[in-house]
Amino acid sequence: MKKAKSQDRLLAVLDLFSEQRPHWTPDELMRELGYTRPTLYRYLKSLKQSGLLMTTRAGQLTLGPRVVEMDYLSRHADPLVAAAAPELAQLTAAHPCTALLVRWYGDKMLCVASQSSAPHPVSSYPRGRPMPMGRGAIARSIMAFLPKPQLQPLIARYAADLRAVGVGATADEIIATLRQIRRAGVAIAFGEVTPGAVGIAAPILDDGHPVASLCVTVAGRQTTGELIDRIGGEVREAARRIAATELANLIM
Repeated sequence: MKKAKSQDRLLAVLDLFSEQRPHWTPDELMRELGYTRPTLYRYLKSLKQSGLLMTTRAGQLTLGPRVVEMDYLSRHADPLVAAAAPELAQLTAAHPCTALLVRWYGDKMLCVASQSSAPHPVSSYPRGRPMPMGRGAIARSIMAFLPKPQLQPLIARYAADLRAVGVGATADEIIATLRQIRRAGVAIAFGEVTPGAVGIAAPILDDGHPVASLCVTVAGRQTTGELIDRIGGEVREAARRIAATELANLIM
C-alpha cells in the first residue's frame, strides 16, 4: 500500500503540467502538492533521470523528451490507430473533410490520429490536446453509451456546457437526448467545438462500452441534411468495422 501511495504521489507531480500551466518551479510544486522538500526532490530526481521532466534555463520544470518518445511509440503501437487508418483514408477520400480518431479516458478526450482532405482544414484540438466533454459530437457519442454510474458525474460536471449547446435544461432532458443519440448510433454538432464546422461522430465500442470515437468534420457551408445523413451512416459503419478489426487483432 505504501508503494502504491508513493507511485500515486509521483504521478501527481506529472498531472500538474497542462496547457495552461506547462512550467513549474520546485517551490510552486511544493505549495500545490503539500509535499516536503526532501520528498519532492526525491520525486523530481527520479522524473528527471527518466526524461519525463527537465529543467529549463530559467530554473523551471517542464515535460521532458521521454514524453515525446512515448508519443512516437504510442502512434506506432496503438492497435486502435492501426485499425482506424484505412477508415480515415476512406472517409477523407469520399468527402472534403477531416476525420479524427479520439480516445476517451476519465473525463478527457484526446485525438490520437487524423487525416484531412479539406482545402483549408481547421482543428481546435490537434493530437494530444484534451477536448471538452461538455461540447461537440465526439463527447456525446461517448456519453450516450456510458452506464449511469459513469454518466451522471459527467452530466453534473458539464451541465452548464450541455445546457448552453441545447442538449437539455435538466439532467433528465440531457439523458433523454443521449438516449436518442444511442438509438441513432451517431451524434451531430454544429460549430460547438470549432466555429463553422459540423461534427459527425460515432462511438467505437468494446463489448458495448465506448473506448473511442470516430468523427468527421466538414465545413458548415458545404453541408446539407442529406450529406449529414450520408456521412453519419458512413461514420457509424466505419466505427463498427474499426471495433471489429481491433477485436480480431487482439484475438490473433
